[in-house]
Amino acid sequence: MLIKTMKNYGVDSFPALTAATVQGSTETTFYVIAVYYGAVGIRRIRHTLGCALVADLAGIVASIAVCYWFFG
Repeated sequence: MLIKTMKNYGVDSFPALTAATVQGSTETTFYVIAVYYGAVGIRRIRHTLGCALVADLAGIVASIAVCYWFFG
């Protein structure tokens, strides 16, 4: 989606900058759960997944606010 946004609107456009900021602030949730919990052998991730998705939502909202503040 990031590459499509950059191709459609251009690299220096507001949608592209917002998409890059959102992706940079929220992309590691499932990686951390898979790698770190898999290495330790933890099977129950219910509470971790919920907290991580809430943190992702907070990261998305914060990155949109920061983009409006810096680039808007």
